[in-house]
Formats: sequence, structure tokens, C-alpha cells
Amino acid sequence: MKTRIFGSLMLIAATLFLTGCPEQTTIARINADPARYRNRKVLIVGNVTNSFGALGQGAYELSDETGKLWVITQRGVPSKGARVGAVGKYMHGVTWGGRNLGSALEETDRRVR
Repeated sequence: MKTRIFGSLMLIAATLFLTGCPEQTTIARINADPARYRNRKVLIVGNVTNSFGALGQGAYELSDETGKLWVITQRGVPSKGARVGAVGKYMHGVTWGGRNLGSALEETDRRVR
């Protein structure tokens, strides 16, 4: 009986843990299929190439080996050159001339190395 209860609790804990993890992807994958990622929580990892901030808010451009994407944050921005893992909701902007304009990640969590 105890083994069954313990097994059930472990299964529930594993399910909750795995559903909380966002999907890690590359910027190229997001840009290639923006409808798939729209309003979904994703994780991208890259280096900060630009950043602008004031009063604890701002935006920074994150670059991986496949492309660049702006990240909007309600916290301070990381410094240029920092290696960052950004978690957030992808917001697709306007597509014009085959290019995505105005796409960004609305940050909910960040890891800096």
C-alpha cells in the first residue's frame, strides 16, 4: 500500500515538474514558424548584443547561432556580452517582405552565466 501511494506521489510530482518546463528552442525555429510559438512559453539561450533600460524596465537583444530576438523585461537588463537563458512568452509582430518585424519575447524568468 505504501509503495503504491509513494509511486503515485512520484508520478504526480514528475508530471507537475515536466509541465512547468518551457520548451527550449532556437531563434531560427521561432522565426521559421512563428504561429507555432505565438503566446507559448519558450526558452532561448544566447548572448546579449544590445540592451536598453531605464527605471528597472527595458529590452535586450539576444543572439544565438541562428538569429537575433528582442526580449522585453520588467527587470533590469543584462549587460552586453552576457550569456543569458531567457524564458518568456513569444509575441509575434508584423510580417512584411518575408521578414518578421516587431517579434519579441516577454520575459518571465532569466538565467545569466
